[in-house]
Amino acid sequence: MSESKEKLVLVGQVAGGFGVKGEVRVTAWTADPMALLDYRDLLRADGSPGLTLLSGRLDKNGVVGRAKEIATKEAADALRGLKLFVPRARLPEPEEDEFYLADLIGLEARDPEDAVLGRVKSVQNFGASDMLEIAPATGGPTWYLPFTREAVPDLHIADGWLRAVRPTEVDEREPD
Repeated sequence: MSESKEKLVLVGQVAGGFGVKGEVRVTAWTADPMALLDYRDLLRADGSPGLTLLSGRLDKNGVVGRAKEIATKEAADALRGLKLFVPRARLPEPEEDEFYLADLIGLEARDPEDAVLGRVKSVQNFGASDMLEIAPATGGPTWYLPFTREAVPDLHIADGWLRAVRPTEVDEREPD
């Protein structure tokens, strides 16, 4: 699988300024929030520089610290909502039988009879659970597959594919 740019993994988001001395609060989506300081150079979704963390301390939802690009509370507040990424290659290798959601992107989605349905275009979470956005092999609009054991019973990341079982339509009307 060749890609023109390296996979990026979402690790945090700027929550705004902290105090009056130009510190920034960053919500962390890493197992250890302080890992954001180890990554230091955090990128925007397009791969361009986003935030360079110089120092920081643990906060209830992540890290509060200093960034090279921020000198005032106003500058930090102006970046509120900025999603921060690191290249997949900078993350530690997952344990056996573990993986990063970013590793699913690009996998071929095959139905139970091994027919190719399409490829995983993205992994989304609209609030309830992770959903795989599938780009159909035949073209047309993408569709979503819940990332559950029932809908994705087999993962073969090293081989470049996963099993996709589309949920059947369920009639959710109240019984008479």
